[in-house]
Amino acid sequence: MKSIVISGVVASLLFFSGCSEKAPVVDTKASTPTQEVVKEAKPVETEVVAPEESSVGSNLNVMKLNEAEGKLASIYFDYDKFNIKSSMQAKVVADSEVIKMVADTYNVKLEGNCDEWGSDEYNFALGLKRANAVKKALVAEGADASKISMVSYGESNPTCHDKTQECWAKNRRVDFSLLP
Repeated sequence: MKSIVISGVVASLLFFSGCSEKAPVVDTKASTPTQEVVKEAKPVETEVVAPEESSVGSNLNVMKLNEAEGKLASIYFDYDKFNIKSSMQAKVVADSEVIKMVADTYNVKLEGNCDEWGSDEYNFALGLKRANAVKKALVAEGADASKISMVSYGESNPTCHDKTQECWAKNRRVDFSLLP
């Protein structure tokens, strides 16, 4: 009887002491948003450098990447919503034009983000729904769906850390990242 109680306590401790690190949900197939893969919490920043190019050529590629990313505006959402607000529609149209211009060179990663309210699981799902809503809007504006992938960072990638309504509103967004 004593060994059963001890083994039950050990099993409970192992069960409840799981990893608490947050990991984003990644959509690996652009056309199937329901297939999710867990990735690291922080994205790896890469520079576009082709091995056969000179350093001057590779600097031009990096400059074009940074210039194009600078033209992409984040899309912001209301609390607990994933539909695109009418005030953000002009930004979606402008972003789709930039994406269409660089579609031959780069793929686009949509990064869904949430504020700190809600459980981790809920926020990862909400971030993915927000990214998917932006993807659908971009495709409706003529962007190539096969060039767009999605990732959800949930609440793990805030731009603002204050405990105010204005700050939380800045964290409810979809950011754009260009990939070679």
